[in-house]
Amino acid sequence: MKSIDLTPLYRDSVGFDRLASLLDTALRGDTIVPGYPAYNIETLDEKSYAITLALAGFDKRDLSISVENGVLTVRGEASGDDSREYLHRGIATRAFERQFNLADYVEVTDARFENGLLTIELVKEIPEAMKPKNIEIGGGDTHRQDRSIEHQSEGSGDAAGREREAPAGKQAEEVAA
Repeated sequence: MKSIDLTPLYRDSVGFDRLASLLDTALRGDTIVPGYPAYNIETLDEKSYAITLALAGFDKRDLSISVENGVLTVRGEASGDDSREYLHRGIATRAFERQFNLADYVEVTDARFENGLLTIELVKEIPEAMKPKNIEIGGGDTHRQDRSIEHQSEGSGDAAGREREAPAGKQAEEVAA
């Protein structure tokens, strides 16, 4: 049986349910993004992610990062040195814009540019009000004990108390009298 790899269809999303991301992309009619620049999306732990873009030939001042409406956008405008003469130029330094859809509550926490790699760190912080709550279930016996009626002895209390203690037949006689 032949299997189909859908990874390319949802690789631009961080922190999403993959099926939801796939459906979202299909419904918006987005075209497949070009492969430049190359990037990795890593899961560091259950709520931390890192996006690393390979940006050889770029400088830190050539790059910009923004987040708007749940979309992380990385832009690059290379300020290349046109005075150089190349026999072969294989390192692309063309302008680019790469967008990543972020799930709810995913925030950018850090960005570093080292050795031609731009690393953007993200964390998914769900607010306390949105987290599931566990409700303790009490036992049935404790609830019944709290509702018990206290019994008064025959020698104490008033007439109303004695009526409560009297058998049902005797109460009927006293009320009728």
